[in-house]
Amino acid sequence: MNFSRQALLGIGMIIGGSVMLYAMVQQIGTSDKPATPAAIVEKSSTEQTSTAPLTTDIDTEKRILAQKQKERAARVAEQEKRAQQFLAEQESAEAQALAKSRAENQQYVANSLPAESDSTEVAEGTTVATPTVQPSNDTTTSTANDKAQKAQAAEQAAKQAEAKKLADNQKQAEAKKQAEAEAKKEAQAAAKKKADAKKKAEEQAAAKKERQAEEQAEAEAAEKAPPKSPADYTVKRGDGLIKLARQYNMPVEALAQANDISSSTSLRVGQELTIPSRKQIERLEREAAAAKKSADAKREAQQKLREARQEVKETDAKGSFGVQVALASNQASADDVAKKFKSAGYQVKTSTTSRGVRVVVGPERGKVAALALKDKINTDPQVDTSGAWVLYWR
Repeated sequence: MNFSRQALLGIGMIIGGSVMLYAMVQQIGTSDKPATPAAIVEKSSTEQTSTAPLTTDIDTEKRILAQKQKERAARVAEQEKRAQQFLAEQESAEAQALAKSRAENQQYVANSLPAESDSTEVAEGTTVATPTVQPSNDTTTSTANDKAQKAQAAEQAAKQAEAKKLADNQKQAEAKKQAEAEAKKEAQAAAKKKADAKKKAEEQAAAKKERQAEEQAEAEAAEKAPPKSPADYTVKRGDGLIKLARQYNMPVEALAQANDISSSTSLRVGQELTIPSRKQIERLEREAAAAKKSADAKREAQQKLREARQEVKETDAKGSFGVQVALASNQASADDVAKKFKSAGYQVKTSTTSRGVRVVVGPERGKVAALALKDKINTDPQVDTSGAWVLYWR
């Protein structure tokens, strides 16, 4: 029975010591900070961080983020320090209680062993053995049960301590992981805000640059645009048709044609020029385009005429043909038409018929060449005719 009391006393001391250490740690924790659960404090801090408005200053945002990370790291370190201190004190108290319980158990076992004594001389030559006291079966059974209960209690206490240690370590790891996740999230938010601000600034700068370019282009176009009505201009030193045409944003040919000069004419200082208006430039451009088209057609007809003459020469075609361009009512009218064609470089003859005076261009050897000559005459703006037709030359 004495052994059972001592074993129960040892187990009670272990449990009481653990409770006292836990209460002391809790009292130290509550004296340092308000009695709000850690999970609630962390959640409030997270909510405040997530709802706090971000500043527009990137450097200030970085300083605030660094300060928050520093404070969070300090809190985590303090929690780890307290947990380690509590675990060390608990392990020490458990070790001391277990050692004390083992010592008491060993002392009790030693005291309960049967006493052995040597034989005692009663008389000379006569020995009497000292009787040995044997423990009863009830005492032996009680001792074995107490040992088993004590060992089981110690093992259970050790398992609980190990489980609590693992739980505390897991909580610390989770808290650290959560702190790192929050810090990473804040860093990503700050980086995104910085990138958005940079992108917005670049877009604003690009839009401003584009507006400035458009305004400058409009100003230059307005400055170089032709006048709404014809204007007089006095040639200065260094002026030329090309320079003035660029200055007033018009073709050189239009400027030259408006002043009845060639586009290659050199200007004289003091010479008076007419700067054509926009409408005049449009008209001159249309006329120039028509003239170019006519000149192209004339060159093409001339090329075909040369090819046709070459073909006639190679085939040695027989017969001569001419191109009648007019049938005048009298010789004077026929002579006027012939004069116009001769000035354009054509060979012209007149002949009197019963229906009037015929004006014929030619002759051409072979009908193919005569047809090519007819096409050339019909596309020549100098003679301005479209009624030419081929006839046999007699």
